[in-house]
Amino acid sequence: AERTMWPWRDWVVKAFNGNMPYDKFTILQLAGDLVPNATEEDKLATAFCRNHPINGEGGRIAEESRVDYVMDMTETTGTAWLGLTFNCTRCHDHKFDPLTRRDYYGMFAFFNQTPVDGGGGNPQTPPVLEMGDAQQKQKLAELEKTFRSAAARVENTEKELFPRPEKKKVSESPVVKEFSAEIKTLLDKAAGRLTEANLETLTKEFEKTQPDYVKTLRETKLAVSARNEFSKNVPKVMVMEDMKSPRKTFILDKGLYSKPVDEISAATPAKLPALPENAPRNRLALAEWLVSPENPLTARVTVNRFWQLFFGVGLVKTSEDFGTKGEFPVHPELLDWLASEFRDSGWDAKKLVRVIVTSGTYRQTSRVSSEWRERDPANRLLSRGPRYRMPSWMLRDQALAASGLLNKKIGGAPVNSYQPAGVWEEATFGNKKYKQDEGNALYRRSLYTFWRRIVGPTLFFDTPSRMTCNVKPTRNNSPLHALTTLNDITYVEAARHLAERVMGLSADSKTRAEKAFQLVLARKPTDEELHLLTASSRQAQTQFSSSPEEAKKFLAVGESKRDETIEPIEHAAWTATCLAILNFDETLNKE
Repeated sequence: AERTMWPWRDWVVKAFNGNMPYDKFTILQLAGDLVPNATEEDKLATAFCRNHPINGEGGRIAEESRVDYVMDMTETTGTAWLGLTFNCTRCHDHKFDPLTRRDYYGMFAFFNQTPVDGGGGNPQTPPVLEMGDAQQKQKLAELEKTFRSAAARVENTEKELFPRPEKKKVSESPVVKEFSAEIKTLLDKAAGRLTEANLETLTKEFEKTQPDYVKTLRETKLAVSARNEFSKNVPKVMVMEDMKSPRKTFILDKGLYSKPVDEISAATPAKLPALPENAPRNRLALAEWLVSPENPLTARVTVNRFWQLFFGVGLVKTSEDFGTKGEFPVHPELLDWLASEFRDSGWDAKKLVRVIVTSGTYRQTSRVSSEWRERDPANRLLSRGPRYRMPSWMLRDQALAASGLLNKKIGGAPVNSYQPAGVWEEATFGNKKYKQDEGNALYRRSLYTFWRRIVGPTLFFDTPSRMTCNVKPTRNNSPLHALTTLNDITYVEAARHLAERVMGLSADSKTRAEKAFQLVLARKPTDEELHLLTASSRQAQTQFSSSPEEAKKFLAVGESKRDETIEPIEHAAWTATCLAILNFDETLNKE
């Protein structure tokens, strides 16, 4: 089954677009349900913690799964905000960093209070929030009101049918003395908590003896059924919540759920600043501690990842590991200065981005002399501007944007984009079938593409598995990548629309080539480049002229309709030229 987490994704987008202070962004995602007067949006933010995989394997022990989920929350927090490899301390003290097993389970205890029991593979395991739109919420409220009204009538009828002293249970009424234990139990339940099955059982029991009572039971069952049926179509997002009675936490021998050793209380790692003495031992205190001025790691870890976003590699190359086995920063003073500026600015992320991208360091050319290539081969000294192959999701967005196909809508449910037939079916033994979306939805930003952990979108290469938290991009170059950017439906379709776009501007080949080049690369081509592009277009036109059916087949790629007023051979030739531009080294790389 599919989980519904996209409302949380929309919350994240809204938070960054609105420049929510990063400390608040942190606190709400880890403990939004615990902040004073928590709103629905605050609680929604905690879906971050519930993004872990859910194990639905048959025969899986529920407690084992539950412990795995809590471990995931613990280790993700350690990676995302502290840059520490907490996973190493599940079973033993860290071999290199000053982290102990006691430190691990002290952090574990903060997340060990959720009512999730680990049972089954339900991707909407409570606690959940119903995140419908305004109309859905209004309809749900109306259905809930109808149900509550019917349930109240049931309880009023029961007072007449089963008289008993004030505040006594229905089962204590003399009238029900001879009833079965099951019926007594159901009568004791508040009518508002009865399920459809419960109501059906009571209806059968009293069908021949209490027609008025049965009538109210049936009305209530209809109301429950209507509410539940409508609720199925309302997005439900898994969120955090703590149990009323705290769960005890134990250090686990070798990390095994079945081998508790010593009981332990929630605590931060001993080698880092302690929580304030008067602070409650809950997730809210942990989140506030992460962004407190005393914590030496969070601001550094965060600005390092922002730097990594723009330079391809962080000031600390091992952005996932700030421990002793991680890289010591080549520019430690710069990292410290950026971290302190970020914190002192009120955790202003947009200001941090502006500082980085307007710096003289970032604005350097990526060209390099032979002398500096030898002295600084990996650009760790920042002797030149960054240059690296962009991630596959960004390449897709770039192609769609340049072609004019990009759908800029923000938010909403994810999209099933182009994908070869049989991929999901192969991975799920035929149990899950892929249904591609249609129309303008196919051209939404890559952010809105639907993912399954067991098989991610086939278009995206060099992406982590999403089974665990990953903060460091991986990049390699393979001929398979070129096969994607040269042949995938999205790229061929984008090239066709780019060709239409420039062909509509001019009939002159040089002007068309220049405009296509500019739309993709944001600069004018040199005379040599312009000559090669126009020559390429002529060559493609000659080839398609000898195979007009191939031209039509080429232009039929993709769901969008082509401009039929354009002559097919010429259109195919310019599509091939634009596809070549989308595959230039300069296009695929951030220069």
